[in-house]
This record gives sequence, C-alpha cells and structure tokens, in this order.
Amino acid sequence: MRATWRGLPARRHEVGWEPGLVVPAADGSPLVTDHYFPRAEGDFPTLLVRSPYGRGLPWSPMYGVLFAEQGFHVVLQSCRGTGGSGGRFHLWRNEPADGQATVSWLREQSWFNGTLGTVGPSYLGYVQWALALDPPPELKAMVVQVGLHDPHALFHEGGALRLENALAVGLGMTYQHRGLTPFVRATLRLHRRLREITTARPLRGAYVPVLGEVPWLDDMMTHPDADDPYWHGAVLAEAAERLTVPVALTTGWYDGLVDQTFQQYGRLRRAGCESALLVGPWTHTSALQQGWPVVFAESLAWLRAHLCDDRGGLRPSPVRVHVGGDGTWRDLDGWPANPGTTAWFTSADGTLTERAPADSAPPVSLRYDPADPTPSLGGPLLSRDAGPLDNRALEARDDVLTFTGSSLTAPLDVLGPVSARLRISTDTGYADVFARLCDVDARGRSTNVCDGLTSVHTSGDGPSEVTVPMSSTAYRFEAGHRVRLQISGGAHPRYARNPGTGEPPADATTLRPVRITVHTGSALSLPSDPGAV
Repeated sequence: MRATWRGLPARRHEVGWEPGLVVPAADGSPLVTDHYFPRAEGDFPTLLVRSPYGRGLPWSPMYGVLFAEQGFHVVLQSCRGTGGSGGRFHLWRNEPADGQATVSWLREQSWFNGTLGTVGPSYLGYVQWALALDPPPELKAMVVQVGLHDPHALFHEGGALRLENALAVGLGMTYQHRGLTPFVRATLRLHRRLREITTARPLRGAYVPVLGEVPWLDDMMTHPDADDPYWHGAVLAEAAERLTVPVALTTGWYDGLVDQTFQQYGRLRRAGCESALLVGPWTHTSALQQGWPVVFAESLAWLRAHLCDDRGGLRPSPVRVHVGGDGTWRDLDGWPANPGTTAWFTSADGTLTERAPADSAPPVSLRYDPADPTPSLGGPLLSRDAGPLDNRALEARDDVLTFTGSSLTAPLDVLGPVSARLRISTDTGYADVFARLCDVDARGRSTNVCDGLTSVHTSGDGPSEVTVPMSSTAYRFEAGHRVRLQISGGAHPRYARNPGTGEPPADATTLRPVRITVHTGSALSLPSDPGAV
C-alpha cells in the first residue's frame, strides 16, 4: 500500500486481527465480522465499517489495517446475505436494524470504550445513513465517502432509467463479495456483452445471461416513480435533516453520486450539523485509488478530531473543492459559493452569447433515432468509463447540437450548480434531452465539465419550457478557451434510450425516432461572475 500510495501517514501501531466473529442480527441472522485492532495498551475508539462487497480486498487493507495502525479498533462486517453472513440481502430494508444490532454487540465487547465512528464509501456510506436514522449515543463521527443515501436516484434521473448504473450495481452486489476472481470474470463478461444487453427489447431481464437472476434489479428498473410504495423506506434523506453527529463528506466531480453528496451537505448545513465537504477531480472509483492519500488524510483528521479530541489535522474551512481547468484547490466557507448567475443564449448559427437573440430567430433541430442512439461519453458514472474526455467525435454526429461562445478574453470561474433552460418541441411528444457543458481549448478539443438529462413530454406545436439540471462544478475556463453547450436526445448506455412511444424504457419493444427542436430563448445558466467574462 505504501508503495502504491505515496504520502500515507507513518504507522503508529502494529495491527492484530480477529477474523470470522459472528454478530447476531435482530432476527438472529449471523453477520460475519472481522476485528482489527492496535497491538498496544490503552483505550482506542472504534470504527464500524459495514459492506456488501466482502471483507477482503480492498476493504481489509484500506480500512481494517490502515485505520487500526493509526489507533482505532475497526469492525469490518459483511451485510446480511453477503460475504458469508446469513439472511438474504436487500438494498435497503435491513440496514437500520442490522446496524443497531451491531452496536448492541459492540457494547458487550471488553475493548469497546463507548466511542464510535463510522467510515466507508458508496453503499458503505448508505449503511452509515441507515444507522444515523436513530443514532446511538456512542456515535460521535461519520465519514461518508462517495456515498449513497437515495437508491431511487441512483437508478432514475429526470424520468430516465440510469441503465449503466443499474448494471454496475447489479454486478457489484452480486459478485464482488464472492471474491476477486468471480468478480473480474463477471466484469469482463458484462463488458463483452454490454451492447447486447443494453439494446435488448425489452430491457427487463436482458442481463440474466451475464449476471444471473437478480430479482431486485428488475424491480428497481421497472419502478421509475419515487412515490411508488415500492421505494418506501429506501431514501434516507431524513437522517441528515435532524442529525447532530459531525459528518465529513467526500466526492468527486465525476462521481456518479456527486449530486447525492451535495444534497447531503445541504441538509446537514440547514440542520446546523457540523460538517465538512471535500470535492476532488475524481470519479467514483478513482477517489479510492489515485485520490486515496488525500481522502484518507482528510478522513483520518476528521475521526481524530471527533473521536480522539485531536483537532490539529482539520483544515480551517468547511469546504475544499478542486477547480478543474487550472488544477488548483480552493477553500470555501460553504457550498454553493453563491456567485452571480449568467445566461448564455443559443443561436441558430451555433453560437452561444450573453445577448438574447430576436424572437424571430429560427429554431434548430436534431433527429434522435433510438435504433442508433447517441452514445454516452465519460461524465459522472460508477464505471471505469467515467471522467472528462475529448468530445469532438461525439459532437461530429448529426444527432448532437453544439452552441459555442466566443474566445474568452479573461478567465471565467464557474462555481455551483449549472442548468440549461430550454424551449423544446418534439414531433412525437416523447423525448429525452441531454445537456452538457464543455470547455473548448485553443486547439478545438472539447472536454466535458458537467451534464444532465431530463425526459420531456410535449404537446401541441408550440415549445415547452424545460429545465435540465446539469449537476454542479468548480471550473475555470482559461482565457482563449470557449464555453460550449452540447444538446442531444440521449446518452446510451448511461441512460436507457427513450423509445419515443411513451412506453417505460425497461419494457419498450417498439422504437420511434423523434425530432427535437430547440427554440429561441433557450439558454445555459452558469453560476459565475458576469464581470469575469
């Protein structure tokens, strides 16, 4: 680990290990647990790490060993139905009770000194929010890294099915806890047959030849409405709305859960809860790879501050963000930074200007064909394909519109949520609208910054007003660069293709092309200081 990650702190203690402990869940199901501890005299606080992905690589070295050698007991537990634990896994129904049962078990251990923290990424963050619904008195700190609190939003966005996320989660939950070899084989299988699965009609069950039967995956794909009783109890947003336990949050600009992290931070701040936010130049996975020395140092500082009364490692500001474009870090008092908002209007000639064109200016349109869907390229994903990429080949397609500003005479800083306010009409009534902010450099390379998708249902000949939330960013467009708004009818297989018929994407068998028209008055909304343009 120390050869892979430069900058890890020096080891403070040798580490001991008690594998295969059995913790009884509330219903008696055995939850298999490993205990890592410092080989030293004295009281040490405890960290609880609950995972559906097994207790081996990478969780054992990254969380068990690294934190134990810094002076923590680490309890690394397999969620029910995974990694040898009894019972049947479910994405949300069992975590609150199983977390509480584990804390009850901790109270009976001679080495537990009554001071508890939690730490972990992704679903290992979800189980932290589940415990925080009714936080035990021993819980003194949480560290949620690239974490989940809303399973519905993980699978559905703006009325569209987040297909690539669904398959990535199905793969991880089904195979990762079985060990490295089965997981790698399943990953390669999915990669080879991805197009076959994602273009199947219907989508429901198309993954079975690769992943096997995953009943909850079909259920999630076919319940798009967040108010459906199916999702009752899934969303844990309320935990942050009344929490008093200090929480540190970490995400990356290209993390598939970045928006959930911003929502968590906003709720914690409104509740008056002590909280910190770190946003790096990372994807969901690279935050735990290339970004791990930074993420570990921040996490360790937070846990020492709140579990060991050692605040010496805390940064002075509650928010630290990496600014894309110039590669610097910026410390802020909060997020968003609340600069002014600038509107950049689309024009029929493909330009993007701060002056609204005349109402008589002609509209522009594209034809989206779900039989040849506009491909996805980079962006905030859970998979290895995430991140900033060269968009020029994508923008050369006939089904992609671009609107580009003039060369900037001074740097332009964009800090906060980005959106596109569009006036849209369609010839079929059913479409998706994908909008993306790009940075075009002096050589013409177009790099994606942030984006989003919204499903629209139009009626009549006139345009409909549509707002496409495009996530948030901290980004500097350097002088000589240009701002670009990219618009298309989808991003496949990141999102399931809109069939154009009104059928749910998971069950659609008929595909119908759609013409999407962008009318005068459409604009890109940037959180930036107009004086900096």
